Amino acid sequence: MQTLGGSEESKEVFFDLETTGLGQGCEIVQLAAVSGGHSLNLYVIPRCRMQRGATKVTGFRVHRQRLYLRRQLVLTNSLREVLVSFIAFLRMLRRPLVIGHNIRRFDCPLLARALDELGLGLRAEFESSVSGYVDTLPLAREMLKDRGLQSFRQENLVRELLGVSYKAHDALEDVRALQALYGVLRPTTELICRHKFTLDTMEDKPAVKPKVPYTQKYRRVYSYNTIKSNAAFYCTTVQDVDVLTGWHL
Repeated sequence: MQTLGGSEESKEVFFDLETTGLGQGCEIVQLAAVSGGHSLNLYVIPRCRMQRGATKVTGFRVHRQRLYLRRQLVLTNSLREVLVSFIAFLRMLRRPLVIGHNIRRFDCPLLARALDELGLGLRAEFESSVSGYVDTLPLAREMLKDRGLQSFRQENLVRELLGVSYKAHDALEDVRALQALYGVLRPTTELICRHKFTLDTMEDKPAVKPKVPYTQKYRRVYSYNTIKSNAAFYCTTVQDVDVLTGWHL
């Protein structure tokens, strides 16, 4: 577990969304998060239609206002219930660092839009429940730039570094795999701080590492443009809470 800022230990939450597609107007279908042995996994019926490509990749389909995952009916909650449950999950962990793969360009903008649309100060409440966000896609590209990898997709990184395959494009499986991957990457505190962002700064370019003496190589830097506790997480135990995951890199 990384320690950020003094002696206070910062917990990490790995988060992912599955969505109706990849466009700007896509909506959340599944949200999942995991921190150690605690997990959250929730589903929501989207207001827009599932794109054919998304259905093929994720296995989600909506029929007569019911959500199916690989032909199995799944229990759903409203989007507000899902986000309120996520906030409660984060608060339980006392302002954790939220980590995900490609979240700066995809999941976080979608999350911010959903929070803004629901209003009632939900975005501010969410932001006060976390210490920041880190995207493992640019993080891995910087850390593994000399490995000669052809792809930095999460599936490929898990296969290359952990030697295993898993059921990708299921948010809960994605976050579990990412937690294991992050444990192998073990980024330094300095690297984490440089890649850290908020919902308000996610469109800014990541901080550039200070120049090093000319006798050393310059590192390659990548940029990208990129309520409550009584909610009871809408499940029987914290360990079984479902969270939305994103169909993305």
